[in-house]
Amino acid sequence: MAKSKQQNTVGRIKSSIVMRLNSRLFLRLLGIYVCMDLLLCLLAFGGLVVWSEHQCASIAALVETRGVPSAEATVWMAAGDYTVSALDRPPQGISYPFFRPLDGLEEARHTIDLGGGLAPDGLTVTRAAYTVELYSGAGEPYAIVLDINGPVRVMLIILQVMMVCQGISLLCNLFKNAGTIRRSLRPIQELAAAASRLGHADQMSPEELRALAGKLDRINATHLDERISVNGTQKELQTLAAAINAMLDRINEAYDSQMRFVSDASHELRTPIAVIQGYANLLDRWGKDDPDTRQEAIDAIRQEAASMKELVEQLLFLARGDNDSMHLSPELFDLTEVAAEVYRETEMIDKSHVFEGKWSLPVPVRADIGLTKQALRILVDNSVKYTPTGGKITLSAGIRAGAAILSVQDEGQGMRAADLPYIFDRFYRTDQSRARQTGGTGLGLSIARWIVERHGGWLEVTSWEGVGTRMTMVLPLEHAAAGGEEAARQSA
Repeated sequence: MAKSKQQNTVGRIKSSIVMRLNSRLFLRLLGIYVCMDLLLCLLAFGGLVVWSEHQCASIAALVETRGVPSAEATVWMAAGDYTVSALDRPPQGISYPFFRPLDGLEEARHTIDLGGGLAPDGLTVTRAAYTVELYSGAGEPYAIVLDINGPVRVMLIILQVMMVCQGISLLCNLFKNAGTIRRSLRPIQELAAAASRLGHADQMSPEELRALAGKLDRINATHLDERISVNGTQKELQTLAAAINAMLDRINEAYDSQMRFVSDASHELRTPIAVIQGYANLLDRWGKDDPDTRQEAIDAIRQEAASMKELVEQLLFLARGDNDSMHLSPELFDLTEVAAEVYRETEMIDKSHVFEGKWSLPVPVRADIGLTKQALRILVDNSVKYTPTGGKITLSAGIRAGAAILSVQDEGQGMRAADLPYIFDRFYRTDQSRARQTGGTGLGLSIARWIVERHGGWLEVTSWEGVGTRMTMVLPLEHAAAGGEEAARQSA
């Protein structure tokens, strides 16, 4: 029952698209044929008028030479394709104002008579005549009546043949276009069918659901490298396929990143959990009565718990950032004040390194002061971890090219050029051998980059292996405030 409903839904989608496109193509072709028929009728009518005018001009020249025929001669002319007869009234009819008349027909009046209808054979127009009334050279009014049944009959035959051919063409295209549209829209129909099946996932068996989950044109979670291909010259479908493939590229990249993230997080949590379990077993076996062993286990468990707490907090921070649930509280402040505060805190806590601060002028920015301070602390903490005892760490703040600059430079071990593209990846460490000694989780730089980019800035990294590293936060400068400070300094 569910499958029949799905098939009916897909069938309605197919018929709806095909019917609409086919109807539009049919109406468009019908409109083209109607316009073409009207144009041909106008051209044929114009040609008939031009031909009739030339015939009447020739007859008028003959009348000027021989005079208007008598009534008996007019009767004999009726057997031919024209008659010339005298009039007992002035000429009547219309003149052609936009066309130059032929010689001899300058003052002529014209009448076209097609009002007799069709003869029983359906092809002959009765009393179809082209009449020209004018004055002779002697001033006598007369009329030239030209029989145009023959040309009109030919035109009607041609028109009927064209209409029959056009009708056959419309019917053929009506069926042919339907098949062409179905073939052209087959990829879209397959997508619609897949979406319909996914919409009834609660009515599918577990086997069908596993086969269909993550599948789009044979694409599933384990084969995200497969892509949709549309052959031929279907540019619109190629554009759709390119858009879907680009989306799949992003999904594939996000999926790989998530898998690495889960794997690295599991690895990071596995180590402190193993240490805690080991010391717990140690206490359970013989550490209960040994004060030194008991204290060692307590200190180790406390240290690993603190590391796990820090890791979990960083993971939660990144998760809130990925879900766009982290709310910023931007405010106007001086970036040098934040640098000075972090400088004083670090200098007070760490006595094994030399710290120096470089700033003179205020650097106004509008940002979240708490997150900005957190990003700076991450950069300073990295420098402290990888700078030897006695090394110098310099904090500087200033303005460069209309942007706010906050830098941390150390005299540490530096980084290899091959590591620089990956230092902001989560859980990435340039020195794996020192990972546990320094206590880093490999998430700090990822958090710092997220904070800076969320404020519309970026991080610049310059590093020389064996010399040191300089990391620079570039943030948008609050120009109005900066302009006010500059004006105040100039006035002073």
